[in-house]
Amino acid sequence: MGSKGWWLGVVAAWGWMVMVPGTVLGSSGFSLYEAGARSGGLAGAVVARADDLSAIFYNPAGLVQLPGSQVMGGLSTFLPRADIVTQVGTSETLTKLETSPIFVPHLFASHQLAERLWLGLGINSPFGLGIKYPDNWPGDVDVIKANIQTVNINPTAAVKITDYLSAGGGLDVVYFNFNEQRVLPLPYIGPQTLSLDGHSWGLGFNFGLLLKPLDYLSIGISYRSQVRQQITAPAYFQPYNILDAKSQGSVILPDIIFTGIMVRPLEKLSLEAGIVYTRWSLFKSFDVHFDNPLGTLSDREDWHDTWRGQFGVEYRALPWLDLRAGYALEDEPMPDRYADYLVPSPNLRHNFAFGLGFRWQSMTMDLAYTLVYMPDHTVNDSLAPGVLPSTFENRLSHAIGVSMGYKF
Repeated sequence: MGSKGWWLGVVAAWGWMVMVPGTVLGSSGFSLYEAGARSGGLAGAVVARADDLSAIFYNPAGLVQLPGSQVMGGLSTFLPRADIVTQVGTSETLTKLETSPIFVPHLFASHQLAERLWLGLGINSPFGLGIKYPDNWPGDVDVIKANIQTVNINPTAAVKITDYLSAGGGLDVVYFNFNEQRVLPLPYIGPQTLSLDGHSWGLGFNFGLLLKPLDYLSIGISYRSQVRQQITAPAYFQPYNILDAKSQGSVILPDIIFTGIMVRPLEKLSLEAGIVYTRWSLFKSFDVHFDNPLGTLSDREDWHDTWRGQFGVEYRALPWLDLRAGYALEDEPMPDRYADYLVPSPNLRHNFAFGLGFRWQSMTMDLAYTLVYMPDHTVNDSLAPGVLPSTFENRLSHAIGVSMGYKF
């Protein structure tokens, strides 16, 4: 089999995997900014670069920089860890987050249809969460386990308006799956273990602009709209399954704005700085209505909007080798007043990223590693049901990414 056939086989495998939603303790809230190993090695600072296929996610206007037909597939692997020390009176209990390797794939393709028109398709997971605690742990009234899984199918078009300005946009067709297990301390009948598992589809849109007034300067901005998900899920109760019923709820996946400025002080060196704004303030509460006498279960959230600052450096060391590094700082949307165990990281995240890029003939391969460090944080007065005075400790996440591309 030739190199093209071998690579197409790899892409087909990635294409199958991306349709299996991944779960992960990811970026702020439950956003996932990882959409390619090159962007991973630059800490996401690719909004003004936008010159590989991950532009479909970060800034679709960048597709005009990709001649002919191209395809890229890859995988990010996450290894998270966290400890939670809960306190009842003078007694403290250490609980370790149950973790295992988590896989989040991506697949992108583009085709230059005319001199100034490009089409593209992206499939990735822009939101995700996976959390699991031991049964009967002290915080089981808040959560025992929960998963948020998404797949975004993103058809895109881009047009080169002038030699200096391009625009792009597309649709976001988002599959959303949510499952959760927790304990409800019901009066008269005692504690009940509740299990929910439901899914839905939602529709949104995105667009971006890329301005390159000079050979060594580019400016990018893009917007991804909110996506409302209306979820219907069976609700199972144990030990009294007479309460089993249908349930309904809704979640709004937030708007995101990406910005970046890239400069190229040397022919082989580029630097980009940018800001990402996510409108998590849409997440006011999480309400589940049961078709049984329990009625509506409402958890107040009151999340706030978040900001992420990111910076990335890329250096072409050899004709076939690129060296990359980046750093990003982001805050968390969850206020201490309503902190819970669903997202055990209610303060800051430091992202330290490194990457390599290889090129030979029509093929590319990118590798990335990111260390996400979250300082210890103590919450003493959360009003969330079942949340005790808690200290979140030893919170680290390792992310390893690989992407492979081919130009036809």
